[in-house]
Amino acid sequence: MAKTTPKQKKIFVLDTSVILYNHSAIYSFSDNDVALPISVLEELDTFKKGNDSKNYEAREFIRILDKMSDNQPINDWIKIERSKGRFTVIMDETSNPDATQIYHSDKVDHQILNVAIKLSNENKDKRVVLVSKDINLRLKAKALNILAEDFETGKVKNVEGLYAGKTLVEGLSKEIIDRIYNEGFCLPTEIGIKTPIPNHYFILRNTHNSVLAFFNPVTGNIEKLEKKSAYRITPRNAEQVFALHAIMTPEIKLVTLQGVAGTGKTLLALAGALEQKKLYKQVYLARPIVPLSNKDIGFLPGDIKSKLNPYMEPLFDNLKFIKNQYSEKEGAQLDDLLEKEKLVITPLAYIRGRSLSNICFIVDEAQNLTPHEVKTIITRAGENTKIIFTGDIHQIDTPYLDSQSNGLSYLIDKIKNHEIYAHIKLEKGERSELANLANDLL
Repeated sequence: MAKTTPKQKKIFVLDTSVILYNHSAIYSFSDNDVALPISVLEELDTFKKGNDSKNYEAREFIRILDKMSDNQPINDWIKIERSKGRFTVIMDETSNPDATQIYHSDKVDHQILNVAIKLSNENKDKRVVLVSKDINLRLKAKALNILAEDFETGKVKNVEGLYAGKTLVEGLSKEIIDRIYNEGFCLPTEIGIKTPIPNHYFILRNTHNSVLAFFNPVTGNIEKLEKKSAYRITPRNAEQVFALHAIMTPEIKLVTLQGVAGTGKTLLALAGALEQKKLYKQVYLARPIVPLSNKDIGFLPGDIKSKLNPYMEPLFDNLKFIKNQYSEKEGAQLDDLLEKEKLVITPLAYIRGRSLSNICFIVDEAQNLTPHEVKTIITRAGENTKIIFTGDIHQIDTPYLDSQSNGLSYLIDKIKNHEIYAHIKLEKGERSELANLANDLL
């Protein structure tokens, strides 16, 4: 019998971006070792103050490091909990060759590269891998013949195959279509579905007729869907009918809507939530603040309201569109909802730490959240709370996130098959013919 060689152990060098993406990243490397350059620890120190998610991640990681070191010198190799791996903080960031000289700059990125070079020289029996969410740093590492990888935990492997929430079934018999119209339901096996996904939507079609339906996990039937309006917003295509059904079904506590600009994600979520306002104490419409040019809003002139208005304006645009469906007197009722805080439009950071009981909570632009942020929001849900995430996974405005690693993609990929969850990918733009032209051709 051939003698097997043990798997080569690795040392992973972590960049600051990995920690700010997931404060628990240190636990993600199996039984391998993890090295943290001292410059990363110093950089985390600059992030620890503030209310943004990156500030929270920095603080939590520092607490983890403090607990695990347990009064040991952090430049020793210290055992990582729940694994056979170890971690250390590298104090000496000099190496040969010297990345700071090669790239003519003493910036933190180049000091991190020096740590990877140094560990490679000192540990010939191990593979040293730099892990970073910063693609430019990974390219610089590769130019120096340093192994470099993205942080893979939480990444969706096949974005193109991401769950869409709907299926087109063609070639059905006239009898099946007629029975669904007349009786309102059929069995999944009658349309060729053996193991249906809860709250999955269907376009059922033959050469003459079609019907919209969904799988009801409570009854076990494929049930006919009726086109319904919400706050005078009427669905214009099948996907919008599906989306509004998911939003307005109280038993479905978690909804995700994914689609390009102009498909009606936020408008449908807001209209559906307002239609059900009697079911909830408040309707929250929130979005993460992604500062322009990645500058903190503190650099912008004016008070906090004037600073935040540009980020919240798209949400108010949807509210104005709904108001325009009513007379001036009727539309004033929406202003009254805002005045009484029955409807609250706010930056996402402003609801951190608040209770989410008896609330319909809409999170817009969810593709700009990390998987950990999405999990944090959902775990705060109390009794009678519904959460709706909307976004376009291909339009990322946050550094270090992409279509595979953002929180919306992660959520869609991980949580399907649950009875209280529904998802729809909206594909047809309904904003205007001009907007559709841009989406299709530009």
